[in-house]
Order: sequence, then C-alpha cells, then structure tokens
Amino acid sequence: MKKIFVPIILFCLLISVTAQNKQNSEYRKFEITKNLSVFNTVLRELDANYVDSLKYGELVKTGIDNMLMKLDPYTIYMPEEMNDDLKMMTTGEYAGIGALIMQSNGKIIISEPYEGKPAQLNDLRAGDEILEVDGVSTKSKTSSDVSELLKGKNGTEITIKVARSGEKKPLIKKFLRQNIQFNPVSYTSVAGEKTGYLLLDDFTDKAAAEVKSVITDMVKKHQISSLIIDLRDNGGGLVDEAVKIVGYFVPKGTEVVVTKGKSSQMDKTYRTPSEPIFPDMKLAVIVNRSSASASEILAGALQDLDRAVIIGERTYGKGLVQSIRPVGYGGHVKVTTAKYYIPSGRCVQALDYSHRNEDGSVGRIPDSLVSTFKTKNGRLVRDGGGILPDSVTIDSRKLNISYYLLMQNLYFDYATRYAQKHEKIAPAATFRLSDAEFKDFTDFVINEKKFTYTTQTGKYFNQLLEVAGYEGLDEEAKAEFEALKAKLVPDVKKNMETNRKDIEDMLSTEILKRYYFQKGQIEYTLRDDREIKLAVDMLKNNNQYTKVLSGK
Repeated sequence: MKKIFVPIILFCLLISVTAQNKQNSEYRKFEITKNLSVFNTVLRELDANYVDSLKYGELVKTGIDNMLMKLDPYTIYMPEEMNDDLKMMTTGEYAGIGALIMQSNGKIIISEPYEGKPAQLNDLRAGDEILEVDGVSTKSKTSSDVSELLKGKNGTEITIKVARSGEKKPLIKKFLRQNIQFNPVSYTSVAGEKTGYLLLDDFTDKAAAEVKSVITDMVKKHQISSLIIDLRDNGGGLVDEAVKIVGYFVPKGTEVVVTKGKSSQMDKTYRTPSEPIFPDMKLAVIVNRSSASASEILAGALQDLDRAVIIGERTYGKGLVQSIRPVGYGGHVKVTTAKYYIPSGRCVQALDYSHRNEDGSVGRIPDSLVSTFKTKNGRLVRDGGGILPDSVTIDSRKLNISYYLLMQNLYFDYATRYAQKHEKIAPAATFRLSDAEFKDFTDFVINEKKFTYTTQTGKYFNQLLEVAGYEGLDEEAKAEFEALKAKLVPDVKKNMETNRKDIEDMLSTEILKRYYFQKGQIEYTLRDDREIKLAVDMLKNNNQYTKVLSGK
C-alpha cells in the first residue's frame, strides 16, 4: 500500500505545481494586457485633450526610460536613432570624423582628435570651436546634437567651420567621413625582461583576435614568456570574446562562465573553443574598481582556474548579462536576462537591484549572504562583491585642487595655448614640465583665469551653517564657525605647490595628447605605474608567482 501511496502523493504534487505555474502565467498575461491598455488609453486621452501639442516619440521614450530605471541601469531602450551607438557598443565602429567633442561655456569644442582619423588628418585640432556642420549652426545645440551632425554614412562629404585661437577668420574643413574602427588593444609594450604588456580597452567583436595577434607578435619579436593584461577601466562587452581570450591559456573545453536566467533559454555554458596557443605563458592581470562585466569574467575565470595572478583594486561587481532584442520600428531594448557564474561557481554581482532601499537607492549584497567558493587549487574566493585581487592595491590619492582644475577645463585650455607656442616637445617617455612651465601654468590659473573653487568640505560647511541658523546655533558658536570658515578658504597658490605632482601629471597628459595623441598619454601614464611594476616583479619571481597560485 505504501508503495502505491508515495507515487500518488508525487503525482498530486506535480499536478498542483503545474496548475500553479499555469495560474501564474495567466496572471502575468492579464497584468501585461491590463497595464498596456491603461498606458494606451492615457496616451490617447492626452492626444485628444491636452492643451498643447505633444511630441509622441519623446513622451513614450520618457515613459519607457522611467519604467526601466526601476530595474537596473543596464536595461535600456534604444530607439532607431541610437543604432549607431548600438553598433559602436558591439563592434567599436561608427562612421564619422574620429574626434571627441565637448560643451564648454556654451561652445562646442573638439576635445580630442584620434590619430590617423579624418579629423586629425585634415588638421582639426583640440581646442577648435565647431561653428557649423554642413551649413547647420551649432549655436544653442548640445554636444549630443552636434555629434549626430558629425556622424553619417561612410564616404559622405562633410564641411565643418571652426574658430581657432590665433586665427582671425574661421577655417573651413571639407573631407569625407570614414568608418572609425577603434582597436580594442590600445597599447602594447615590453614591460620587463621577456614580459609583455597589453592594455585592453573593451570586448568588442574583434578583441580576442587582436589580443591573439599582439601576443603572437611580442613572442616572435621579443621572445616574451610572461604577459601583463591590463583591464583597468574596461567596462566589458561581449562575453564570447572574453571566453576566447581565456582559451588562449587553458585547455580546450574548459568551462569559463555559465549564465542562468528566468527562462531556460538564457541558461548557457561557455567553454573555451580551441586548443591553447600560449599554454605555458605566465600571466598577471591588472584590474581596478571600474573593471566590469566581461573584464570580471576574464580576470575571475583566470583566478578561479589558478592561471593568472590578479593585481589591483576590487573590481566593480557586475555579474549581470544583457541581451539586445529588437522591439520594432528599428528600435532595440538591451535587457538584463541572466546572471553569470565563473568556474568556481561564484557570481560577482555586488549590487542588489531587486531589493532597493526605501529611498530607491541600491545596496550592496550583505556579508550575511556572501558565500565562499574554491579555485581549482583550493584557494578560497567569495561571491557578491566583484573580483578581489590576489595582490590588492589601494588608490591613496586625495580629492585635491588638481581635480577642481580639471573640472574647470584649465588643463585643456592651457594645453591649447601651449601647443600654439611649441612646435614640438620631447617624446612621451622623457617629457617633463620645467619649473618655468609650471610657474607659467600657475600664473595662467591665478592671474588670467582668476581660478577659485569651493571644496566639498566647504559645501558641507555651508549646509551646516544653514542648519545651525535654523536651530539658533550660528550666533552661539559664531567664533568657532568663523575660525573654521577661514581655514576652508583655499589658498590656490599654496595648494598648487603642495599638489604639484598630481597637477603636473594631469597637465602633462593633456599636453602630450596634442602631439602624440592617445598613445602618448598612455605611455606617460604608465611609465611610473606601481601596479605594472608590481606585476613585473611578481612574474619575475617564480617562487612568489607559484606560491600565490598554489595557495600555499
């Protein structure tokens, strides 16, 4: 009797679960139909009765954007006019002039032409003010508006009128737009004895192929046996590209990442697709707090497989996977469809978007819900907070005057003037600002630009003083408030000298971009890089390298 009774219970449970699922499915369909009907009715009522004319596209997009904001920052609606941005995200390619622009004091300024692209080849310079694009004035337009004017089909002609400091009349530049393809590997070098270095900016559809190409080239030319992969500030991209890169260093068929979503269609296991090309190469991966998504898959998988030493700051903690799906009329929605899990079984997602605080803010996954996992060699790693490096470094820089100079574009403005006065400068590897040049910049900031700033502490002090006034404490503690206020007034000249190193670094990189473009900026930034030095030392010391990966 018992043998019959157990299957009957299981059968009843199965029927109950099936019925419940069906009921839930019908409820979801009803809720979707009801709310779409309400939205449609509201829009039609507005169309019929609202006092002013409506911009339907903007209105609906605002509604969609606000709806998606309730979910997570990665689920976004992209109407047809954003298809160029979509192409840029996935391929790193768009058609245009190859320059960054910015808005400053109501003007649209070229901030950074890319080396070898149409803007630079046709002598458009950083600091040039864009007055017109194909006869259309840029007055009162935003940088986004002008960016759209600059884009177009590959091979189409563009005419740009610019004003340049030192020139009496506007300059007219006429040339052809081109497909602008950004190399995902923006810089490579030999960082130490038989140690290569590559800076990977993103995971577009050519990232893995480019990584393979530059490593092969460094092996051939410099006989490297160790490699540093720099993923700092790399916000991610295509998961497949990260999997392919891992596959260059581990056996074919190795599990790199698993995605799990609400729908079983989103469940997928990614394995390395080919035999390793560099199976014995020693690896160090550098990350920081802005390394996210595919960067964390690459760094985390290599850590879980005990294949690379990870160096730097704890990573961002984005363990969510997005899929791009068409929604009609040329638009798309980039929607979070799954979470990813790296070889140890952990998910690196750090923020819990499904359980927000009362004020709408998002909290980190609490320690009580964090679990411990093991790498291939048994080292302990944790989920719920990005990738914690094997060798952790801390950014000890403070928020000082150098930041406020940057926010007011004073490095940019001075570099524009500097480039007009200096036809050439020393290579990025040896360039240094002289004492006279630093003094000239100081005079430019203080005397010419009349630079002032309020520190964050000063802003909070003003708020404190206001609250104290409400409570009647401003007079009672007047002497103390006055003394503190005096200390919070910045001494610009003194603060510039105190923070000279930070200021010189930021000014030097801006100046170097005028002569050597992005590569010059990178080369200068990396020459005193502590994480690279730490990685070189780690790779050179075989005992230390092996000890870290073995966990002993």
